[in-house]
Amino acid sequence: MKYTFDIVGVSPVLDFFSHQQQNLQICQHQGVEYVGNHKCTLDAFIKSVEPLPKKWGWDMDEVVSTVIEFWMNNSESICYWKSRLVDAGSNNLLVARVADIKALTGEFESLLGEQW
Repeated sequence: MKYTFDIVGVSPVLDFFSHQQQNLQICQHQGVEYVGNHKCTLDAFIKSVEPLPKKWGWDMDEVVSTVIEFWMNNSESICYWKSRLVDAGSNNLLVARVADIKALTGEFESLLGEQW
């Protein structure tokens, strides 16, 4: 199984919490998760993705490797989002998406109205 990890934006804590609660109540696409952190560090995001493999039956080592690979190959993006998080203030989180690539493809296709 292949995974993907991307930083997707900055969100107020309450909005992120509300989004996560809504996802618990509706049928979401299996294998796509959003995580939030007050810090833009590799360690913080590794800790935030640790519960996900158990939830979805993912390979923990592969998920962590995906996060590390993103961190090593996207320094400009990381610096950009770190700055946006600082600009936004302490009541905000940096939001990232971690997903099984097949599930993420399915989510994108459903947004376009296609069957997956």
